[in-house]
Amino acid sequence: MTEVSSTKAWLMAARPQTLPAGASPVIVGTGLALQRDVFSPLPACMALLGALLIQIGTNFANDYYDAMKGADTDDREGFTRVTQSGLIDPESVKRAMYLTFVAAILVGVYLVYVGGAPIVVVGLSSIVAGILYTGGPYPYGYRGLGDLFVFVFFGLVAVTGTYYVQAAATLAAPLSLGLPEGTVPPIAVAASLPAAGLSTTILVVNNIRDRETDAATGKRTLAVMLGYRWSRVEFLAMMGLAYVVPIGFVLSGNSVVVLLPLLTAPLAVALSSTVLTETSGPALNRALETTGKLLASHSVLFAVGLALA
Repeated sequence: MTEVSSTKAWLMAARPQTLPAGASPVIVGTGLALQRDVFSPLPACMALLGALLIQIGTNFANDYYDAMKGADTDDREGFTRVTQSGLIDPESVKRAMYLTFVAAILVGVYLVYVGGAPIVVVGLSSIVAGILYTGGPYPYGYRGLGDLFVFVFFGLVAVTGTYYVQAAATLAAPLSLGLPEGTVPPIAVAASLPAAGLSTTILVVNNIRDRETDAATGKRTLAVMLGYRWSRVEFLAMMGLAYVVPIGFVLSGNSVVVLLPLLTAPLAVALSSTVLTETSGPALNRALETTGKLLASHSVLFAVGLALA
């Protein structure tokens, strides 16, 4: 293997190509907050920072635990994992995981002040879920539940949580014990569905690429359980959700500007063509990066559309 600098190794461990999954839902939630006149800049920025820290911490956890459990092997065709490849020693990756989650908790202290007890539940459950995805005695990512985790935490929870902290800062007193009225409207849940779907497609592409090696090492992802055909059906369903929801918003009375995300449809079609026909590592690695870009561009356009509507 070509010699890799320490800085580059840590960047590889953090996996910056996955960060759109952390940032995009926050952008959508903020766009909706602007539409409904509850935008609050500091809670929005802290929500973004917290989401990115949880994403990076989860990446460190996956790198460490997959290597320790033998799920990462030399046959794996994905991006280099630093623990398995020996670029960074396991204890350092584990320490970085915990330090990153501690930093997320420190950011969460402010968000708890703004949003109260609901943020304690959301923040701690997000961190625990990030660790137990591949860690612990019964990692749910090895039991076909990773897709559900991504849909819930990188879609529903992240978008509605971002909207909630801004609405709570605007409409409610600090340190509330329950959900103040108007802080989690149904429209926030609906607005979270495109980010939930596209975030899930990132994991689907990843798991289609790794299906054979995951099956060989006993890692039963949903792609291993469903096979290529139904995994691709799942991919198309999640992709379609991202484009149906903006249309639903317009049909329910929102301005047509909410249809801005449809400008990304050509990229989605080209990406789908690759995922439906390829199983090779290099092709799906490129598709994985493209899926992250699609998530980011769709989310920005949806947020702009929501704000302008």
